[in-house]
Amino acid sequence: MQISRIRATEVVVPAHPGVIDSPSIHRPLHNKPWKGAASWSVQFDEMPKVILELELRDGTVGLGELYRAHDWESVDALATALVGLDLRSVTLQDVPLPRVHEFDGFEMAIWDAFARSHALRVVDLLGGPLRDRVAVSAWSSHRTVDDVGDLVRSFASAGFTSVKFKCSIEDDVVAWCRAIAERAPTMSVVLDPNGRFEHLSEARAIGLALAEIGNVACLEDPIPHWMLDEWSRLRSAVPIPLARHISLAYPQYSDRGSEAVAIFRSGTADMFNFTAGLSDFRRLDHAADLFNMPTWHGSQVDLGIAEAAYLHSCAAARACVQPSDIFGRLIRSHDLLRRPLRIEPPYAFLPDGDGLGVELDEQARIEFRTAEKEYLPQ
Repeated sequence: MQISRIRATEVVVPAHPGVIDSPSIHRPLHNKPWKGAASWSVQFDEMPKVILELELRDGTVGLGELYRAHDWESVDALATALVGLDLRSVTLQDVPLPRVHEFDGFEMAIWDAFARSHALRVVDLLGGPLRDRVAVSAWSSHRTVDDVGDLVRSFASAGFTSVKFKCSIEDDVVAWCRAIAERAPTMSVVLDPNGRFEHLSEARAIGLALAEIGNVACLEDPIPHWMLDEWSRLRSAVPIPLARHISLAYPQYSDRGSEAVAIFRSGTADMFNFTAGLSDFRRLDHAADLFNMPTWHGSQVDLGIAEAAYLHSCAAARACVQPSDIFGRLIRSHDLLRRPLRIEPPYAFLPDGDGLGVELDEQARIEFRTAEKEYLPQ
């Protein structure tokens, strides 16, 4: 089970035309600074991602997918540290790599290779599946009021029962939800401002107006995370569940999940969106299950390898019962998989087969490739 080679392919996979936001709106969603660009100034589908192929001496290949905004120096360091390593010496829940932004993608490839080598599924390494299908939502970014009704009606016709919107204080989300209630009355809505309602008075007024309409399932991160007292006041004032997004994708901005403990203790939220790798998502799920708080799996509107890993995580997670953010194939022009994930709204199905249960589409890898590196034992 020695790692004989790692290939890292950088790809840029654009979204389908018109699926992100209304034609008259352009509000980029990457909310971190990137290569000198300010937060909220780069659209996610313009940014590269890295696909990993971790090959063992016997020819077994484990697949991984990094979050966007990777650093090639970190990729080089992690790949160099792994190549030549025997996976029999690795403890899967404590992969011997530093917890940097690129960690989760390398962990994914290691788990996939290990599971394939033992004729197991990744979900089996997580304790086995509790379900074979995972509830998923439709998704959109900022929309005009004129567009939103027809858009959500098309989602409902496809079988979705939930839709998630990115939004900000500039969006008339109350009018959105009125239009949705008229055109798709069975559809529930998740609104995610990423903290951009900013002031308690604004968030409270919006929340109370939305409560009268009655189709909002939750407000995710309506105000900034640091406003702990305001979260408590908002939860007391507004009869709509509040959700906190705990993302471990950027270790430089997070504390590996201890923020969730503060929320358990303070009671400032009703549910969680967790974005994390295989071992960390399991750890967070166990904590949420103990506190009887429902969760879902977050994403960065990813490609198929990462979304397959999310399905394995969700299938094994007791608390993960809310519709998850697994909709990349519906947004991106390709998922880079030889056979797409099975999505039959409102569910995505656990892939069949060993490991992650997916295979890389070599033609698509080459088509969308912007850079490639190979790592061999010294």
